[in-house]
Amino acid sequence: AQTEQPDAGAPPLGLTPEQAARVVARVDEQKITLGDYAETLDRMDPFDRLRYQTPEKRRELLNEMVDLELLAIEAKRRGLDKSPEAQESIRQVLRDAVLADARKALPTPTEIPIDEVRAYYEAHKDEYVEPERRRVSAIVMDDEQKAKATLEAASKGPDANAWGKLFFESSVTAAQEKRLGVPPDLAGDLGIVGPPGDKKGANVKVPEPVRAVAFKLAKVGDVHGELVPHEGKFYIVRLAGQTAGHERSLGEAERQIRVELLKQKMKKLEDDLADELRKKHKVEIDEAALAKVTSKQD
Repeated sequence: AQTEQPDAGAPPLGLTPEQAARVVARVDEQKITLGDYAETLDRMDPFDRLRYQTPEKRRELLNEMVDLELLAIEAKRRGLDKSPEAQESIRQVLRDAVLADARKALPTPTEIPIDEVRAYYEAHKDEYVEPERRRVSAIVMDDEQKAKATLEAASKGPDANAWGKLFFESSVTAAQEKRLGVPPDLAGDLGIVGPPGDKKGANVKVPEPVRAVAFKLAKVGDVHGELVPHEGKFYIVRLAGQTAGHERSLGEAERQIRVELLKQKMKKLEDDLADELRKKHKVEIDEAALAKVTSKQD
């Protein structure tokens, strides 16, 4: 079983330093130690690690590590390690290693002080207000005169089944919903929208004029009294559902805020590290040369 280690330099999976140094395989001059083997296991997903519980599977993993060394040696022999692609991959691996090491100083989300969480919540309170949401149904027609007659029939009452019957008789979108086996009470459903102007409440299936009139309807089952024209079609709009607005409490938003704060801390840590390294190393940028770089699309 894996045991918690006091520092990042200790051998993984509870090995002693002596055990970790033991050589289990050699490829030319390259050694594969028990520590290397344990680190390979330690990097695995816990479920993948379960595959390597028998001696046969452990030997299989060791053989995979030997093959990796052989291929790496062959790549160097062919000079492939000097290719731009290989060098870029190495730089990315090293970058990730440095950042992973730096992130060890960060707290976990649960370790972030509640006062910091509360301060973020108060400063971004408007982000935790969920506006009212409405579910919209529509009969869509391309003949204005027939649409007016259908609107008159649809406006007589809130009965969902009667609405469904009209939808399947009249809407240009009825054929597709018949194929999907949509029941009458869900006929013409376009989905949920927020009030006009609410970016999070937009829905590509609901044109903005339809969305606007949906928020003029008083109660579920009401049908808008006028046709809503849009791109050559005429919409008969019905309010199919309604959810009141809601302001999320600190308790409801706490987990999300902790994750967001950790992301911000990670970003600041990475930016500060980059600034620190730029002060230590000479960095020159040729703006004129950069301006001449073009892509195929340009």
